[in-house]
Order: sequence, then C-alpha cells, then structure tokens
Amino acid sequence: MRRWSSPLFAVLLLAACSSPPPPPPPPVPDLSAPPRAVAVDAGPFEAGPYQPPAKGAYFGAWIKPDELTHVGRLTAVGGLEESMGRRLDFINTYRRFDQIMGTPSDQAFLADGASLMISWATGDNRSILAGEHDDLIRKQAVAIRKIKKPVLLRMRWEMDRPNLQATMWSGEDYIAAWRYVRKKFREERADNVSWVWCPTAEGFIRGDAPAFYPGDDQVDWTCVDVYAGFEFKPIGELMGPFLDWAAQRPKPIIIGEFGVAKAWGSEQRAAWLKDAERTFKVNRQIKAVAYFESDPEGNGPNQQFQLSGDKRAFRALKSLGRDPYFNP
Repeated sequence: MRRWSSPLFAVLLLAACSSPPPPPPPPVPDLSAPPRAVAVDAGPFEAGPYQPPAKGAYFGAWIKPDELTHVGRLTAVGGLEESMGRRLDFINTYRRFDQIMGTPSDQAFLADGASLMISWATGDNRSILAGEHDDLIRKQAVAIRKIKKPVLLRMRWEMDRPNLQATMWSGEDYIAAWRYVRKKFREERADNVSWVWCPTAEGFIRGDAPAFYPGDDQVDWTCVDVYAGFEFKPIGELMGPFLDWAAQRPKPIIIGEFGVAKAWGSEQRAAWLKDAERTFKVNRQIKAVAYFESDPEGNGPNQQFQLSGDKRAFRALKSLGRDPYFNP
C-alpha cells in the first residue's frame, strides 16, 4: 500500500483542512470628537409659509403605527409623546400619490397643536408632465389649502434612489415635474405650502443628488434623509457632503428622517444619537429634525430603527427631545 507521507502532500492536506481567519471587525468610529460645523448660517431664511424658529430647531418624528388607521396613528404618536415627556412640534406622515391630504388623523394632529410634514409619493414624472394627473394634483392642492395652516410638503422625497429611476427618469424630468406641480398648486391658491426638497445622504456621497435640485426659486427648505444602517459612521460624516452643499444656499435645513439601526447595539446607538444631537446644534442652519421611529416589515436589523424597547438608546433620543435647543 502506498503511503502518502511526502512533505508536499502534508502541505496540501493542511491547506485543505484549515480555513482562513475571519476578517477583523470594522473599527468603531470616534463619536466623542467635536462635530464639524459646516452649515452655520442662522438666518433669516427664505422658507415659505412654514417659518423656522429664530433659535434652536423643531423636533418631530415618523412613528409607525401598529395599524395604518385613524386610531392607530393617534395611538402611535400619543405613545411616543408620553414616553418622551413632550409634544412633537411636527409629525412626518406618508401619502401615496392619490391619497388625499387632510385625513382625520391629519386634522387631529393639527387640532392638537402639531404641524404636518407630508411626504408625498408622486408618480411617474413624464406622466405628470403629460397632464395625465392634473385633476388629482389640483384636488391635492385644494385639500392642502383647506388645512389653512402652514404645511411642509416633501414632494417625492429620496428621488435620487437608484430604485426610483424608472419613474423619476432623470434629474431634468424631476425638476420639470416639480415646477409643473408647484404651478398647479399656485393656480389653486394653495399658498400655505413650504416646499421641501429631500434627497438621501448617499446621493450626495455618490454625487448624483444635486442634479435633482429644482432651484432656489422653487425650494423653501432643503432636506436630507440620513441613517447609520449598513455603515456605522458619525452622522456628520454620513451627511457631510450634503451639509457642504446646503450651506451655500439661503434655505433652512430639515433632517427629514434620521435613524440608527438595531444591528449596532444599545451602547453604540446611544452614542450615535448623542453625537447627532451635538452635530445638529453646531450646524445652526438645521432648523428641524425628525426621527424615523419604525421597523419596516421585512427589513433586517440593519434597516430597523425603532428605539422604543431599547432603553439605553431611547434615553439618548429623549435627552435630545428634552434639550431646550429642540424646544424653541
């Protein structure tokens, strides 16, 4: 019987049986370093009917209800406000293209003293420009006019996402549709709208988001959605390219959505939120912030951002919300 005892065979056998060492964990960023102040203009700004505070910033949120009903929405907002020990200055709410504004829950929030930021998922830009949705657009304008209070309107937020390219077509198409819709609102005398342009932080990192900007004459608030999701970095680093860009424009900034994923654990989530608070405060052009209090269905832990149930992280958000700076 042949015996496999050569040195070469021993090397091959060792290589086959051993596995490569696991990659080292990514380095934990330094969240204690002073945040970079970029957007330091404190105003006054050209902001439309929804005026920013003279000092500090408004605090709001999207809170995903257990059920998307009138009672479910009121219960979700009321529960967060009770846990935070404060009222929300404004409430982010999402609407499909054909879902008429001014729902019973909208009216209830307004009656309770909150303002609305409506995130409106408009449709295909070229079909808008072809006039296929004129009646719907006019109905929406009338519905918002009837609210009779200033409203923040995020028309097709995150328009720079690659998965929306099929309906956005291009930056030029989006800008043309924005101007078209705003003209229809003006014709219907919906003059209580502050128009909010809100791409993603990733779009500024890639460099393609600015191509969707309709212009200073068309936008009242600039905005960004920023998450520590698949990457755990300081919020100032994640939205740094946006802040550099926004600082050059005479507009207040709203952080339309921000969140830190469950995947990073309670301690790091709390540290990230404390850093976010400091970053918002040194960038004085940021005049409103809204946490994304939601675990969207089907998402893994890197895309789940709800803080309730995570005591340490929630305390950090509560500290932010109770800071006098966010209670103008």
